[in-house]
Parts: sequence; C-alpha cells; structure tokens
Amino acid sequence: MKPITDNNLPMADLLARATRVLAQLEAWLPPAPPPINWEAHAYRWRKRGASHGWLDAIANVSLINPEDLQHIERQKDIIDRNTRHFVEGRPANNVLMTGARGTGKSSLVKAMLASYAGRGLRLIEVDKADLGDLADIVDLVASRPEKFIVFCDDLSFEEGESGYKALKSVLDGSAASSGNNVLIYATSNRRHLMPEYMSENLAARHQADGEVHPGETVEEKISLSERFGLWLSFYPFKQDDYLDIVAHWLETLGCSKQSIAEARTEALQWALERGSRSGRVAWHFSRDWAARHA
Repeated sequence: MKPITDNNLPMADLLARATRVLAQLEAWLPPAPPPINWEAHAYRWRKRGASHGWLDAIANVSLINPEDLQHIERQKDIIDRNTRHFVEGRPANNVLMTGARGTGKSSLVKAMLASYAGRGLRLIEVDKADLGDLADIVDLVASRPEKFIVFCDDLSFEEGESGYKALKSVLDGSAASSGNNVLIYATSNRRHLMPEYMSENLAARHQADGEVHPGETVEEKISLSERFGLWLSFYPFKQDDYLDIVAHWLETLGCSKQSIAEARTEALQWALERGSRSGRVAWHFSRDWAARHA
C-alpha cells in the first residue's frame, strides 16, 4: 500500500490546504485601502504600519470664519490673497506660519477652507511622521481638478529626521514638479523648523573684509524655511487685543453686554494663570464664562 503524500491527495484536500495558507497570508498582509471619497472637503493621510497610505475623508470638518480671527488682519489678508490666487489658477506660494502659540496660525488655514471650499479648495492634513509620503500624495491628486493644500501643523524637526529632506524636495529641488494644484501650508513655533544651538555660531567664518559667513549647519537649517515663498510671523497679543477677542467670542456665544463687561477681570486672571494672552486662551475662557453666565 502506497503512503499518502501531497502528490496523491484528493483535489478537495489540496484546495482546503491552499485556502488555509491564503487565510494565514491575508492575516499578515495589510488590508486594501478604502476608495477615496472625492466629494469630501478635507482629508487625513492615513497609514497602517509600512503599507501604502490613503486619503481618509474627514466627516466633520472643524471650520472657522475668517471674521472670528481678530487682530491678525495683516496675516489674514496675505494668506487670503495667496489662497485666492491659488484657487483661481494664478501663481501662488507655499506658506510657513511661525510664532507665538495660540495666535491663529492653524485657524487661518481652516478659515481658508471655509472661504474657498465652494470654489474647489481641499485640505489634506499630514503628520510629520508621514512627510516621507509627500511625493505619493502629490502623485495621487495630480490629475484631480480641485486645488489641494497640504497642511502640516506644529511642524518641527530634530537632527537627521527623514521627513526633513522629503519636505525640501517637494517644496523646491526635486526633479518632479509638485504640480499646479498642490501647495504646502505649515505652522511652527520655530522660525527655521529645527532646533538652533549656540555652538553653531562658532562655525561662522569672519573674512578679512569683515564679511561673516554662517557655518554649514546654519545654512542647512535655513535652506528649508527659505523654500517657503511666504513667511508669516505671529506675535503675542497685547492686553487690550486679548480682551477684544474675549468680547468677540462672548458676544458670539450669546452673552449680554453687561456680562461681557463683568468678564473682564476674570478674563485677565484666566490669562495670567496660563501665562499667555492668546486667541486660544480667550476662546477657552469665553466657553467657560458663557456656560456659567449666558
């Protein structure tokens, strides 16, 4: 009697074995990305492990009206003009917004989406860890008729991070163009997006004619930020500006003029406890006050 081997197993048994092997392989393989909902106005770039990423539509988009952003009129006018040119198909620049926290940098980007989504503007949020996929994102939307802002919030790099060079290549320097329908808007608390150390100044060279040449490390750090065509700086608010923002939000939340006047002292104490007079602090205080007094 011959031993039973794979060569003489019935076909049904072989198919059953193959099915089990395939099931085990599927458990290890990443799932196929879902289809992209091109009707959405905003997306997040998602990844599972080392798999290819996909655009995940944001169901509830956090928008803000430009009129709600107070005491940053200059910055608002500049970014609105740049975004309008972009939507109209005219030349526009990538934008780097730096400065004090809570002063409206991220809110300005959301305000642009609120203003121009009806004219074809779309937003793609990309985490710093996924900046290496920027070229894939550009290729993915290259044939779309919409205009896409790739939004990198609270961006900063440490020495040697891979996303740093990927961002440089997409901004300016790669042989492949980012196309006419993609811009990058980034916010950061660091002007040059990377930490700066006192020791780097020691690498500067003083020429005989008195000219100073920065060290190569400093030049490398500046080379990223200067690839953004527009720089917008944001500064801490003065006390009166902060109180104006509080009054605006309290009025928006339905508080009376008397209640707004009574909130002044507590609003200043709220800011003092948090060590900041920012738009974000004003918003948080206004929500708390309105809940207790409206």
